[in-house]
Amino acid sequence: MPIAAATALPKAQILIEALPWLVRHKGKTVVVKFGGNAMVDEELKAAFAQDVVFLHHAGLKPVVVHGGGPQISAALDKHGIVSEFRAGLRVTTEDAMDVVRMVLAGRVQRELVGLLNRHGPLAVGLTGEDAHTITATRHQPEIDGEPVDIGRVGEITDVDTGAIEALLADGRIPVVSSIARSQDDHHVYNVNADTAAAALAAALGAQTLVVLTDVEGLYEDWPNSDEVISRLTASQLEKLLPELSSGMVPKMEGCLHAVRGGVTTARVIDGRVPHSVLLEIFTDEGIGTMVVPDEFEGTVA
Repeated sequence: MPIAAATALPKAQILIEALPWLVRHKGKTVVVKFGGNAMVDEELKAAFAQDVVFLHHAGLKPVVVHGGGPQISAALDKHGIVSEFRAGLRVTTEDAMDVVRMVLAGRVQRELVGLLNRHGPLAVGLTGEDAHTITATRHQPEIDGEPVDIGRVGEITDVDTGAIEALLADGRIPVVSSIARSQDDHHVYNVNADTAAAALAAALGAQTLVVLTDVEGLYEDWPNSDEVISRLTASQLEKLLPELSSGMVPKMEGCLHAVRGGVTTARVIDGRVPHSVLLEIFTDEGIGTMVVPDEFEGTVA
């Protein structure tokens, strides 16, 4: 075999491996929650943008949802506002909400839209406020059985996918910041981005929800073992939720909500791996934890 052909053959094999997954996902909506280290590492950000554009050109309909925890913390510190977390969520005062809104819609979103649009006029940014895409009411979590006030943190009550569906129909890539309009007044709410992505995935009837994080997936018995659970059903996940660390709870609750809401698969993947989105969707092995509805137990998703 000529040297050039031998060098090119592995590339052809990769494309052939991707073929059944391309056929399966063509025309389907994929909601990707962008977060973790991938948001702050320049190479990972560029690789993520390439992945999303690849999904688009491969015939899928990607929708990106993002938060901005590290950027928000840095901006709050610059404004002299102390970052405080309760029940795993950021306490968001009125002053903090102004900063959150500025960072998510004015900085993080614009950067991500810019990265995607290096590959063509594709990405359009919006927040949950726009066209009433996400509506929320005040969320009051419980600590030791008592409700606590964490400020302008929202619990999603309604999702209107009209604007997103119009963008998808026009061949665009929606990039959604996790801010919601208030159901009760004229203010806005900070919404957990994992929760927002799951709610949008369910409302859009997405094929897949992909959540980027800074771990390999859901561990079997953390911290005693670093073995990752590759696949579990909604009922199996529901039983595990009380045992999970606070950082993983919103992500896995989001996956549970998505598959219970009609999404075919929900996946938590390691965003520290370059091109992790493509590796998860288009390869046989996958690289994270996949959650499927109970009725899919024993089948390949």
